[in-house]
Amino acid sequence: MRAGLRGLTTRGRSFLAAAVAAAVSATILGERDLLRVAVLLAVLPLLAALYVGRSRYKLACNRSLDPGRVPAGASARVVLRLQNLSRLPTGTLLLEDQLPYALGSRPRVVLDRLGAHQASSVAYTVRADLRGRYTVGPLVVRMTDPFGLCELTRAFPSTDQLTVIPQVFPLPMVRLPGEYAGSGDSRARSVAVHGEDDAATREYRLGDDLRRVHWKSTARTGELMVRREEQPWESRATILLDTRAYGHCGDGPSASFEWAVAAAASIAVHLRRSGYRLRLVTGSGADIDATETTGDGLLLESLADARLDQRIEIATLVRKVRQRTDSGLVIGLLGTLSTVEAELLATLRGSGATCVAFLQDSSTWLTMPTRARTEADDAHASAALALLRSGWRVIGVDRGSRLPALWPQASRGSQGFAVRAASAETVASRR
Repeated sequence: MRAGLRGLTTRGRSFLAAAVAAAVSATILGERDLLRVAVLLAVLPLLAALYVGRSRYKLACNRSLDPGRVPAGASARVVLRLQNLSRLPTGTLLLEDQLPYALGSRPRVVLDRLGAHQASSVAYTVRADLRGRYTVGPLVVRMTDPFGLCELTRAFPSTDQLTVIPQVFPLPMVRLPGEYAGSGDSRARSVAVHGEDDAATREYRLGDDLRRVHWKSTARTGELMVRREEQPWESRATILLDTRAYGHCGDGPSASFEWAVAAAASIAVHLRRSGYRLRLVTGSGADIDATETTGDGLLLESLADARLDQRIEIATLVRKVRQRTDSGLVIGLLGTLSTVEAELLATLRGSGATCVAFLQDSSTWLTMPTRARTEADDAHASAALALLRSGWRVIGVDRGSRLPALWPQASRGSQGFAVRAASAETVASRR
């Protein structure tokens, strides 16, 4: 009852004040009818407080997210199910779910009265343009009586977590350098030992690439046969995500770092579906091996947590990659580099890996004076040339670049970029 009295609204308090004034006036004037009015005005908010107070602990709430993991820019549906566990019907309920600022304003939903042991569900939609993990809840329920004289608030402590992963862009199928590197027997080794006609074969399985069909064995056995050695048993790839804070520019979803994270997610999913055994290394501490059991979920959730770090240096990234001397394909999503940092990355070629760099010119994410822009372009070209000389394939990335359009360059090499970088170095030396 005390909680109900504390929850009296402005209307309820006004009723009590009017009751006191009417009672005083009735006593002074000797009007019994006015005293009856005073009693009625006082009883109404007291009954409302008793009504709301008795039902405040008789509610149960359940929240569900559909889905619980969404890409950046997509929407998720939040369903709230409220149940009245008491025999008394409730009044009108105002539901307000607590949300972080990135998910938008707090939703407020009005729910009609619930009868005895009755349940009802309401839903709302949230949308996040920036990846990360967001806490949804707790739920605050405001209960009122039919006349709006008393209002009580109850918070349900349960919360749920919405994971916003980077956007994944479909990439075209291209033949990458080093795709036959890794463990297992490659096609080239098999052909050298057995010859093209004697390649080991097996029966066709649903999902096999039709380009692997061995027609001579198919004609001989009468069943569709495919080559075992046409692809490596286990192609390996390492994705290196540069998380140096001073290597990236811009804020929010359009920042250069967000472009790199989305590119890492897209490349990881593409290579996984192409049969690669994948390793993800970031400067923020992640070193993840994707297996058949973990799938893409572990990689994408790790990238959802990726953050810039002021303490990370290129030497730290190189050391993390070289802790395990896996040969194969190394794809670097790199921010702005100096020539010295590019030379440090050159040591990754020592393990026999094929290295491809998506080198961002992060200064293009900023508006700069003409002279500063020229200096930034020259520094970017010098770093690219240092990587090219060490054997890296370099693909330049500017603001507005689209990964699906750049991806075929990973197979064609970086001759065009080498020419531009060499020209820039020549111009810079003349200056």
